[in-house]
Amino acid sequence: MTTLTETRPSDPVAAFEAGRRALLRQRRQATLLGVALFVAAVLAGAYVGEFSPAKLAAGLPRIGEYIDRTLPTLSWGELLSDSKTEGSFAYWYYRAGSYLVLLWQTAQMAILGTVLGASAALLLSFPAARNLVRSNLIYHLSRRFLEICRSVPDIVYALCFVWAYGVGPLAGILAMAVHTTGALGKLFSEVNEAVDEKPLEGIRAAGGTWVQIMRFGVLPQVLPNFLSYSLLRLEINIRSASVLGFVGAGGVGQELYYIVSFNYYEELSALVLMIVAAVTLIDLGSERLRSAFMSREAH
Repeated sequence: MTTLTETRPSDPVAAFEAGRRALLRQRRQATLLGVALFVAAVLAGAYVGEFSPAKLAAGLPRIGEYIDRTLPTLSWGELLSDSKTEGSFAYWYYRAGSYLVLLWQTAQMAILGTVLGASAALLLSFPAARNLVRSNLIYHLSRRFLEICRSVPDIVYALCFVWAYGVGPLAGILAMAVHTTGALGKLFSEVNEAVDEKPLEGIRAAGGTWVQIMRFGVLPQVLPNFLSYSLLRLEINIRSASVLGFVGAGGVGQELYYIVSFNYYEELSALVLMIVAAVTLIDLGSERLRSAFMSREAH
């Protein structure tokens, strides 16, 4: 005869607790494995990069010495004198006019490169979204092309375009446009993959073409995010444009390269401060535009 204890099912509370403990144990093991891999990657990076606190401490005084050399010798009594008087502010910024022209050129490079790259990213973001295209071939080709555009550093693209088109702003504009296409294309396509499908189904049921679905069903939903990302990319390209000049891509970076090469220390500090001020003003303006647009969309 079967006893009562033999027929009683297992305690559900005990089973739940056992399952919970097993899940917690698995999570702890996964966390420990992740932390171990992260620490190993950091240590490997430090070893490859020859990073050590002793080397950092040894180099800090040299950094301070270099910065000290770039600081101008200003005299309080001569501070407001003309550009020919050593110790004056005008003497320090005797080339301010040419620097402003180069900064303006750099800003124009960044704006044009952003516009070209954002336009290309807009067109490629629709076939690069898995929910908007049925052909796997088109999807993977679009994705791989965007990956190539953003995986190669923009300074490498600048070197290629300098070789093809010569020294000048055109190389910098094209380099930023290509890299911007890859970076924004990825962001735009991910925004497209999160759209509401109901408007798309309505346009499709009414007989709309794929282009009409993208234009009237997808674009109105994603346009605010597209503009926000484009303004953010403009801020990044302003800073990138100052660096691309080091490889002959025009703008203020090219002048900065010459100054660093010939150790014109005081001119270096003057130009760097102007670059910082210009980038700060452009970033603040871009941030206000983005905030104004997003607040208007929210209302």
